[in-house]
Amino acid sequence: MQQDSQLIRPKTRFERAIFLSWYCSVGDCSFCYMSTQKNLITDPKRARRRLESILAEAFLCKKLGWKIEFLSAGYGSFTMTELMEIVKSVHEIYGEKLWLNVGVLGEKILERMKPYLEGACGSVESLNPDVRKIACPSKPLKDIEYMFNACNKLGLKKSMTIILGLGETLKDIPLLLEFIKKHNMDKITFYALNPTKGTIYTKGPETDYFLEWVKKTRDSFPNLEIVTGSWVNREDEINHLLKAGANAFTKFPSIKLFNSPYARRIEKEIKSAGFLLEGTLTDYSKIDPNEIDNYSFSQELRKKIKEKLVIYLSQLESSEAKWGNA
Repeated sequence: MQQDSQLIRPKTRFERAIFLSWYCSVGDCSFCYMSTQKNLITDPKRARRRLESILAEAFLCKKLGWKIEFLSAGYGSFTMTELMEIVKSVHEIYGEKLWLNVGVLGEKILERMKPYLEGACGSVESLNPDVRKIACPSKPLKDIEYMFNACNKLGLKKSMTIILGLGETLKDIPLLLEFIKKHNMDKITFYALNPTKGTIYTKGPETDYFLEWVKKTRDSFPNLEIVTGSWVNREDEINHLLKAGANAFTKFPSIKLFNSPYARRIEKEIKSAGFLLEGTLTDYSKIDPNEIDNYSFSQELRKKIKEKLVIYLSQLESSEAKWGNA
């Protein structure tokens, strides 16, 4: 009987965004870490991750059962040719189609990348026009909507991000619901603002406020994929977010805090909510760097990926040793 009850438990998952670069040619989103670095990083090539590091992280996601939320980079970080190479390579190593969150993309580049993409994500952040003027003044909503229309033409899915705690209120929920309906969105990620030093923000949203946005969205759109992004000081709300209608969670530093008390508490929270976690935040025993030899990358790149994986594994081991049974 117990086995049968486990089979019908709803599943949830951890989604990890893979960052490709810490450069952004816009750089004036008032909540963003990149806005505090604008005078320090002026050359996009200096802020890029190496391909082997990106691919090693994608391999970790595959082996640990983490869904890649999206490949993410600031505006102007890569040429389209460079971005295409990254997307194709990550697709090969991960084995599934990917989401892109790299700014506004036109129809032509989306069409070229279509074989490797599930869809494109627009960083909407807020639908309150007054909030947007402060939070993301150089990201016109019409440009994001243009990308969504291109996705419609190509049969690609559409996702969006919303950050709660930027100054919006519950009265703005109808604006969001109208936008989701207008563009027939497939997925949304709600982030609870985690204030960054050097920005104008000092406090994130209360849990009850976060829950209300998720509940109202789920009630209006039963089939929408909802991902919620919390932080290590908010892990006890994951239980409630899942019950409110979230399908998955994100924004947890899953490598740095692998098998830590935080990770174990999250797994416990998921279980107490009656959900079954796909993948793991505590067991890396299935990771074998030698599996990289099965891929079609050049011998030199395979060697570099394996070397990076060994470093990642040592980080997981160090985290596990640091926390022990704490």
